[in-house]
Amino acid sequence: MMEKKKRKNGTVLLGERDGDERLKMPHTCYGLFGNVVYMLQKMWQYGRILIPLYLLAAVTKSVVQYLWVFLGKFLIEIVQAQAGVAGKDLRPLYMLVGTIAVTEILGICGNTVIMQLAGSKSLYVRHRLLSDLNAKSLRADYQMLEQPHILDMFQEARIAANDDGRGIGAMLKRILTIGPVIVTLVVSSVTVIVLDFRLILILSIVMLLNYLSSQWSIRQDKVQYWDKISPIYRKRNYIERCTQDFDYAKDIRLFSMKDYLLKKQHRVMEEDEKKMHISRNLWLRHTCIYNTTGIIASAAMYYILITQVLHSDIGIGDFTLYIGLCGAFSNSLSDLLWYLQDMQQASRQIDYFRTAMDFDIEEKGEYLDIKTLGDSYTFEFKNVSYRYEGANDYAVRNLNLTFPAGQRLAVVGLNGAGKTTLIKLLLRLYDVTEGEIMVNGINVNRFKKTDYFQLFSPVFQNVELFAFPMSENVSMQSPDRTDRLRAGESLVKAGLGKKLEGLKKGSETELLKILHDDGIDLSGGERQKLALARALYKDAPVIVLDEPTAALDPVAEYELYQNFDHVISDKSAIYISHRLSSTRFCDAIAMFAGGRLVEYGTHDDLLGRGGAYAKMFEVQAQYYDARGKILFAPNIIL
Repeated sequence: MMEKKKRKNGTVLLGERDGDERLKMPHTCYGLFGNVVYMLQKMWQYGRILIPLYLLAAVTKSVVQYLWVFLGKFLIEIVQAQAGVAGKDLRPLYMLVGTIAVTEILGICGNTVIMQLAGSKSLYVRHRLLSDLNAKSLRADYQMLEQPHILDMFQEARIAANDDGRGIGAMLKRILTIGPVIVTLVVSSVTVIVLDFRLILILSIVMLLNYLSSQWSIRQDKVQYWDKISPIYRKRNYIERCTQDFDYAKDIRLFSMKDYLLKKQHRVMEEDEKKMHISRNLWLRHTCIYNTTGIIASAAMYYILITQVLHSDIGIGDFTLYIGLCGAFSNSLSDLLWYLQDMQQASRQIDYFRTAMDFDIEEKGEYLDIKTLGDSYTFEFKNVSYRYEGANDYAVRNLNLTFPAGQRLAVVGLNGAGKTTLIKLLLRLYDVTEGEIMVNGINVNRFKKTDYFQLFSPVFQNVELFAFPMSENVSMQSPDRTDRLRAGESLVKAGLGKKLEGLKKGSETELLKILHDDGIDLSGGERQKLALARALYKDAPVIVLDEPTAALDPVAEYELYQNFDHVISDKSAIYISHRLSSTRFCDAIAMFAGGRLVEYGTHDDLLGRGGAYAKMFEVQAQYYDARGKILFAPNIIL
């Protein structure tokens, strides 16, 4: 049975099953009142002028609405007064109509201007909140971003902030429009109660029934649709990205994947449509109830008012006035309940946004100053094990390894041996499951991650380009913080000198065509060289190369490694590669298999042992001379 469980922070984790410890999407319920207060605070923070605009809108909209309600009464009374008089004077009628018309024109124009200004400022507030959410997700721990329940949480939060008709946008709109409705409701209810309280009672009961029906529909809609739609959105967005992303285009065409992807997309859409049908049926039922009760309320209202005309002293003018007031009360009460319903629905979506914003991703506690480590760094893995969430086996098991300052370490092993996991643990992209990692004898967790990250210049196999100039892709900093001369020098050292010579704008050439029509793309090898330039630019004391030359041929890889090893001087460096280009000039080699460190030593030592490394070396030995220099270049991998 599905159930809800609360964690220590008050967050409800939806969808947990008995015996299933995998986390589901967090969701905290803040309530309508709490979310309205939250939005008012954000309006005051990011769009302070919205508050007086909302008050003005309440006054102008209410005045415009009541003008024609009272006009009917006065028109009838003027016509009745002139009906039996010779030489009729219609000037009072013209003056009344003209005055109300001018007043309404001014009111409508003023209200339109106010609503336009408020709408523009509301959009700004929503964009600021969306920026806050993006900043939050960018601060989230890397390890969190691999967990589906965290991805779903941020997906729901973005849905709540990314659309004027949902969540934050809907709440801002309703806060703006609910003021005039409240004013109209108060004025009309007081007037109608004086005539006959039964009118208010009947209209209120009918509207309350409609409201309760809508609330039931909303709750069912949330349980049966909205709480289950995030994974569907995530799948749909992924498939849409695959079909539209240029990086996937070659594979899709060469492997004839069009029909296959379209079938997957159709299956996801069918799943979405099934959920949507449930939602539509719920609201169809509610609409039938709403229309039926509305007809009953109108019939009762006319019956009571006609009875008042026949048995009381009210005239036709008052009858018209009360019809208008009853209509204003009925409409305003209906609007109020609908707006409250919309606000509750928006509030539930804002719950997701606030859950993400309040989700605990910040580092807490007392941290040591990274400067206390000095200028050299020795890392030590002590009985370190790591297991991915939901996995049965350990990716790294009982690892003990020391990486001294200034050392060149080569990490080798077959795919899945644990090499990349080792790097992510060293960089603290992952937190160890067991054991500890030390730097200069201090547990790495004693330092803030943002400070700890500054110790490393990593280069990964998959290189992502940003739609910015090459210089900013190297510096990974804003334009005002980018040293363009240094970026150009780093690109040349990384082997992109000839590429720059062929570009009119040199290192200021825009990459990709997403933001700039004259942007260029880079080949796989050029991307990896740009990643090496990033590492050189950052100039951190520890260089980490996680198979960054996979897109290069062995000759280019060998030359690049030799050149790069010379450029980094006395820095510490870890090389991960399937080929032997890096092992001969490294101080030590760590051989991994099945998540364990199976061999460790120098190249000569490991060859002398005749173990796993020696056997792997024999596969490629015919392509290297005695010094490890490559002789010719078949693409043989370890």
